[in-house]
Amino acid sequence: MKLDHVPGHPWIKLSDAKAVKEFLQGELWASELEERAQNLWLVSSSSKPRGKICSLHYQLVKGFKIYISEHPRLHLVWWHDRLFIKPLPSYLLSYEFWQMSFTDAPDNLRKAALGFLRTYRSLIHHKSDFLIAQDDRHRLIPDDINWNDFCQFMSFFDGIQDSKVSPRYYYGELKLSRLNLYAPVLFHRFQYEQIGGHYSDYFNRLYGPILFIFAFLSISLNSMQVAIASDQMIQVQTKYLWSWFWGFSLTALILSSLMTLGLIFAWWWMFAEEWRCRLRERVKLIPEVAS
Repeated sequence: MKLDHVPGHPWIKLSDAKAVKEFLQGELWASELEERAQNLWLVSSSSKPRGKICSLHYQLVKGFKIYISEHPRLHLVWWHDRLFIKPLPSYLLSYEFWQMSFTDAPDNLRKAALGFLRTYRSLIHHKSDFLIAQDDRHRLIPDDINWNDFCQFMSFFDGIQDSKVSPRYYYGELKLSRLNLYAPVLFHRFQYEQIGGHYSDYFNRLYGPILFIFAFLSISLNSMQVAIASDQMIQVQTKYLWSWFWGFSLTALILSSLMTLGLIFAWWWMFAEEWRCRLRERVKLIPEVAS
């Protein structure tokens, strides 16, 4: 029987070329990320090479929880312990649909489809990854496909170079906190995606820094107060007690200052190392895409 609709979406008829194109555009094309792809090196995961995507079983090892998102703009975007993945649609597994709809499709859509499929080549390396993808909690791939058929289909996407995929897929996993940080510059709005719509979610992120600053100031001021009080006590107390109080307050002040400087240095070191890795991958990107 000849295919007359988009697999999995029977209301979209293949005879309506405009509807099919609009559907694929919404399903596969992450316009914001594609338009700003030249800047995505700023938000990609610096702990792994550009474009590197960890397999599903290793995502669980790292403590990530897999969340389904049908929006292509959230595919492989992660936030704390959440990793958003767009399920593999059945129409991309249909050779007949590829022949009918992608042969004359715009080049950008075809490249986006290839890039999306290439991500699944990385996500599912082993049968354990395949079973995780088909688990009832995730449903990332259709139930009617088995491991052998999946491997045979995915073998066609081995060795696809960056020049064959859309620019967003030059990169793999993207960090949502960085996307939100750079959103005013890259996307001209306050944030890329809001996760959690409660005020408490926003203010909870501020408690740690505020408490740290408060604790540092409290220790410093208390140490100074003890030092001043010890100067006043020297007239009525023994010199031994004065020396002990003065030394204790000075030690507390020095230790709190050293701890603060150590944390600032550690943050600076991690920040500098991340930028070094990103710049190195950025330099590699240009010749790879050109080839």
